[in-house]
Amino acid sequence: MSAPDRGRVFLSPPDVGELERSYVMAAIDSNWVAPMGPDVEAFEAELAAVAGRRCAVAVSSGTAGLHLSLLASGVGPGDRVAVSTFTFAATANAIVYTGAEPVFVDSSASSWNLDPALLADALEAGRRTGRPIRAVVAVDLYGQTCDYDAIAALCEEFDTAFISDAAEALGAHYRDRPAGSAGRAAVFSFNGNKIITTSGGGVIVTDDEAIARRVTYLATQAREATPHYEHVEVGFNYRLSNLLAAFGRGQIADLTKKVQARRRVNVRYREQLADLPVRFAPVPSWSTPNCWLTCLTIDDDCAATPELVRLALEEVDIESRPLWKPMHQQPVYKEFDAVLNGVSDALFARGLCLPSGSAMSADTQQRVIDVVRRVVR
Repeated sequence: MSAPDRGRVFLSPPDVGELERSYVMAAIDSNWVAPMGPDVEAFEAELAAVAGRRCAVAVSSGTAGLHLSLLASGVGPGDRVAVSTFTFAATANAIVYTGAEPVFVDSSASSWNLDPALLADALEAGRRTGRPIRAVVAVDLYGQTCDYDAIAALCEEFDTAFISDAAEALGAHYRDRPAGSAGRAAVFSFNGNKIITTSGGGVIVTDDEAIARRVTYLATQAREATPHYEHVEVGFNYRLSNLLAAFGRGQIADLTKKVQARRRVNVRYREQLADLPVRFAPVPSWSTPNCWLTCLTIDDDCAATPELVRLALEEVDIESRPLWKPMHQQPVYKEFDAVLNGVSDALFARGLCLPSGSAMSADTQQRVIDVVRRVVR
């Protein structure tokens, strides 16, 4: 066995090989360094195939993708949008960018994802009070899809647009369908900590060609098809560059290997911490997660807390992170409506994300496991 690596252990660092370099250098050598180019088109085609979709539009971030998807679904000022409360702020921020109001919906204990029963309550309350919910943004949390079929059925019943925030879930599956295959549109993120990265970027995938055309138009400053620069709407500078798309093509070529590596990391954590008073994220029967991050909660009756574990890991230069602080607890969003059951509050109070990078060696992971075992008894 090789000697353990004693460098900084990051939560989810990029996993980069020679293929990315070759794609980027080929783009440079061909002088395709302008914002658009053949690698963007090729990357979009590859992403559409992975998600099982007809169309893909590469953009500058997952947040931009959510913003555009909402706009293309007709969401605007005065509308209300139901959204997972247990998520990163970008999901809610994109709603506010449109002028709409988020309505936060809590999680199911059986998946940690948006609870369809609570979503039904929110949709029914909106209809009953004359304040209907225009769209639902459901998050595929930590690389596990939400319950696509249940949410899609509710959205159809209430004539509500379903947008899938699949930012963390590329390579995961819902039943026999890939993550990103549900909803009017779905969005992936390629931020530096995601399972594949373009340094920064995202994509919108959809089966609706009209939506694809609309988001492409809005993402390119809403420029009209004229020889001069003509604008009848306010647009955005949201397109992904050709160089970053070239890098992404190298990343997506190894997506399956990256997912397999993260699943092995997840299995090792579950096996080697199984005797401790901890609970790993549940995996419903319909889910095949990509294990982007391995997350656990520490039992309430255990003296150790997630913060004690986090600090102990940090002392030996290992990064970990609390689970998402729910949006309804965030100062910026505390005044908005929320339909709660206490699940996300409990997860935030007792949860921790462990280092889960696809390039992490078994020796390095053992460093993490040893600290957790020392603190959690």
